[in-house]
Order: sequence, then structure tokens, then C-alpha cells
Amino acid sequence: MNILFVCTGNICRSPTGEAVLRKMANDANVPLTVASAGVSSWHQGQGADARAAETAAQHGYDLSHHHARAMQASDFKEFDRILAMDRSHLEALREMAPKTATATIELFLPTYAPECGLSDVPDPYYGGAEGFENVLSLIEDGCRSLLGELIAAKG
Repeated sequence: MNILFVCTGNICRSPTGEAVLRKMANDANVPLTVASAGVSSWHQGQGADARAAETAAQHGYDLSHHHARAMQASDFKEFDRILAMDRSHLEALREMAPKTATATIELFLPTYAPECGLSDVPDPYYGGAEGFENVLSLIEDGCRSLLGELIAAKG
């Protein structure tokens, strides 16, 4: 299974999703390919936002090797699931998807953490540390559910 998390510039939310799911899958011995991308190339090649990396590290997740990248047409075939962090990303992904796309494109929170009552993982970029903590918590909830679903499907 190949899973791609997507946010705006690939420096906060989607790399956090990638790191969280990768660690959870590794800890559970579930083979997954996990990556992240942005719907824009604004931060192409940059590392994760320092606040996102610090928050993740405090909870045992590693964003130190992350380099932001933009979505590519090939992503729509290489990944089984593409998980949009908010509705604007979902809309952008649907517009970008080539007619030959095979990936399932989903909105992350309502699909995997409906109990949180949110459609969008909020963008913490313009806020303080509490926003990054909140985002991490939401992503952990969704990743636990997603991993549970994958394990159950595997049998």
C-alpha cells in the first residue's frame, strides 16, 4: 500500500502525516510506503517548518530529513491513496488528477477521524505552538484509524 499525504506547501501538515503514519506502521510491522507532497511548489526543496519539526520530535516523530515537493502527475498512479488535509487540497487534487489516475483521493479527517467533527486539518502556519500540537493530535487520531483499517483489511 502506498499512501500520500497532501497539504498546501508540504512543510507542516502533510509531512507530519507522513512521519506519524510511517512511525506507527513501522512500530506495528505493517509494510507501507508513505510520502507527502504539496498542491503548490512554494516551498520546493525546503525542510519541514521548524515548529512542525519541533512538535513532532517532542512526540517521537522525525521530520529532520523532509524536503518539500509538489504533486506530480505520476503520483496519481504511484499511490493507492492520496489524503488531502483540507477541502481546498481535495478540490485541487481532483482538478490535477489525470484521467488515467488510479489513486483514491480522500479528505483525511472525515474519512479516518470523523469523531473529531472537523472536515479540515487546520493550517497551523500563521499561529503559535498550540496549533501545531492540535494538528499533531488530529493527525495521530486519523493515522491510528487508517492503520487499523489497513491491518484489518490485511487479515
